[in-house]
Amino acid sequence: MDFWSEFLATSWAKEFLAGGFGGSAGVIAGYPLDTLRIRQQFAAGGSAFAVCRQVLATEGLVSLYRGMAAPLASVTFQNAIAFQTYALLSRVIDDAAAPEDPPSYRGVVMGGIGTGAIQSLVLSPIELVKIRLQLQISTPSSADRLEGPFAIARSIFRSEGLKGMYRGLAVTVLRDAPAHGVYFWSYEYTREFLHPGCRKNGQESFRTMLLAGGLAGVSSWICCYPLDVIKTRIQANSHKYSGIIDCFRRSVKEEGHNVLWRGMGTAVARAFVVNGAIFTAYETALRCLFNNNGDHVNAKD
Repeated sequence: MDFWSEFLATSWAKEFLAGGFGGSAGVIAGYPLDTLRIRQQFAAGGSAFAVCRQVLATEGLVSLYRGMAAPLASVTFQNAIAFQTYALLSRVIDDAAAPEDPPSYRGVVMGGIGTGAIQSLVLSPIELVKIRLQLQISTPSSADRLEGPFAIARSIFRSEGLKGMYRGLAVTVLRDAPAHGVYFWSYEYTREFLHPGCRKNGQESFRTMLLAGGLAGVSSWICCYPLDVIKTRIQANSHKYSGIIDCFRRSVKEEGHNVLWRGMGTAVARAFVVNGAIFTAYETALRCLFNNNGDHVNAKD
């Protein structure tokens, strides 16, 4: 009991728990749309509604949640890395800011870029397994042969080694580093615009959290979406493409430039839902955790 009391009394522990709570809310809220996005990016075409109807008719509702265990199991650790790294880097980069003041927007952007790059080391193998799970086709004859996340991870590791588990790491870094810079800047700018002074006093409304989080997710996905399509294709088929440039050239040659934006509508809709849920759950959890200990919510800044 003493250990847990001391652990929960630290700002780091509160950030860790709040990050996990926010991440879990985001995964659960947006996973069906994420499955549709992956199917659209890898398939030859079709709208989100057409893909959804086909999946529901042939595989059932449960197929939209296939592979959710891997990101859900890792989301606490992943979001702890993201929010802790961002909080640390934004402060280190913007060391001129007073401790009681929020970091500057320059610190926010640079901290976000560093966070995205570091997080990719954890996220890349998780997304590799998730994508392979999401692309499994379930039929009555194959239902008993569908693999789980651990079986797929073992298969990749045995056939391709550690390098295979990190297939797509380079394009994941290229996608996530700038996207996280845009992500955190958009969130901080939007919440301050909608609720002036909230970056310092932490008293924004739930509506502000939802809108700021949702718009941050949308803007970050729009800026990196073509790279996400390339990443999906590289991780889905390990032997078809030799690298990022080869995947880009062959995809555009075979399917046209529109392939780089395939599924973006689904991704944008999912981004708004997921990131609105993430930041609302994260900020709410922080308020509860800090207030329960008699601390001001801004202790996280």
